[in-house]
Order: sequence, then C-alpha cells, then structure tokens
Amino acid sequence: MGLKLARTAMIARLPKTSYQDFNRFTNAEDLDAHMKEFLMASKDQFTQVKNKIFASALLSILFCVFALPVQVYAKDIPNTLPNLNTFIETVTDGNASTLRGVYVSNVMALSIVQQPNGYPGYVSTGENVATQFGIAAEVGNVGLLAHNTHAGIYFSNIKQGDVIVLVYGDGHIESFMAQSIQRYQALSPLSPYSEFKNQETQITSTAEQLFNNVYRGEYHLTLQTCIENNGNASWGRLFIVATPVENESIVRDGKALNDSGLFVNKRHF
Repeated sequence: MGLKLARTAMIARLPKTSYQDFNRFTNAEDLDAHMKEFLMASKDQFTQVKNKIFASALLSILFCVFALPVQVYAKDIPNTLPNLNTFIETVTDGNASTLRGVYVSNVMALSIVQQPNGYPGYVSTGENVATQFGIAAEVGNVGLLAHNTHAGIYFSNIKQGDVIVLVYGDGHIESFMAQSIQRYQALSPLSPYSEFKNQETQITSTAEQLFNNVYRGEYHLTLQTCIENNGNASWGRLFIVATPVENESIVRDGKALNDSGLFVNKRHF
C-alpha cells in the first residue's frame, strides 16, 4: 500500500452547538424583544454549561487516577515494530476524518480511539492504544492521551526531533516533529486543583495555565501521560508538543525527508 499524504487538516470534533450560533440568532434584526431576551438567557445558560464541561474535562485529564495501585515498569522499544506501510494497513477503516493510529519510527505504533460523548476524562486502558482528547480538538489542535501504566509508557521514549505520524481512517497521514518535551510535577498529586511545577524552568502553573500552554495556540499535536516517581504513578505529567512538518514529499518508516534530506510535511488547507 502506498503512502497517502494528508489532503486536509481534519480534526475529529465533538458534536456541539456553537457559541457563534447563539450570537448569530441573538443579533438578528428581525427578532422581537421577547425572543431576544429568551435567546440571551439561553446563551448565558449555554456558556455556563460549556464552562462546566470544560472545567470537568480539564480537571479529569490533569488529574491522573487509577482504580487500583499499579507498579509502573519501564518498557523497552518493541523489537517487532512494523514499518509504517504495514502499520497503516492495520489501522485503516475507510473513515477519512477520524484518527486511527500514531506512529514513531523505532518507538511505537499505537491505534487511536476517540472519547465517548459526555466522557471527557475517558482514557483507554488498552496496551497499545492512545485516546484522542476531545477538548483539544475543540480548541483546534490534536491531543493524544495514554496511561503511563499502559501505552503512555512509550511516550517517554520520544526524543526532540522525532517525527510523529498520525494515520487517518482512509490511510492518509499527517506528520509532526517533536519540538518540546515538558515535564511537570503535580504539587498536590491527589487533588484535581493541583498546581504544576515545570521541572526545567521551575515555574509553577495552575491547571488552566498548563492546559493553555500545551493545548492552545497554533495548530499542533500534544501527547500526554503521567510521570511515575517513587511508586506514585500520578506524581507528574509529561507533555510532548509537536508541530507540523511542512511540504512533505517522502515518508519512510516514519521519517519524512525531502530531496535535500530535511524533514518535511505537506498539509493542505
């Protein structure tokens, strides 16, 4: 099977009624005063509900919880990792708009599932499965989550400069390069309101500030898992932030190269 480049930047999004829809209706000139008052009240309720959902998702994702204590062991890079072409064939299902796999040469080959509607804190417990973070898609980016007791253990093997290939259901791909690897300590690991200390800069952030730092901004990919320390599986958080590799011409075993040997990626808008 030949590789197919990404034809468009497609991000699986959660079904929603947008805030812009309310603005469009409430600003319509032909609405009477009573209808506008009703819609304005509805917009306020909608905003409150959306903020609550966002806060719930934020706290759920930044708060690592496991039903049972689990000892975390380092996992070696698999010796039988498939090449990219073979991996693409195993995860495709014909759905061009849905992420189905993530591949890093000599590091990992994981299938991707989406969070069920209404469960923003869901993370798959599959051994080789990452979960697409729905709220990241809502803010225009791609987020992948995995428990550090399962597939997330491979995230720590990703190095700066590695190319991360996303595979969509129809087999087309989108490539990113790992630019930033950020490690944070949760200052109150068992609290969903914990602040987080960057282990490199020693700067402390709130959960909201951390979310904005790693999930908002220009289009990018973020991989997230927890960091184990001294038997505490939720001691900290690991974030790998990767940016699109432009003008892709060739992808070979997860490495995107142009004629001059530079990493590249092609992304159509």
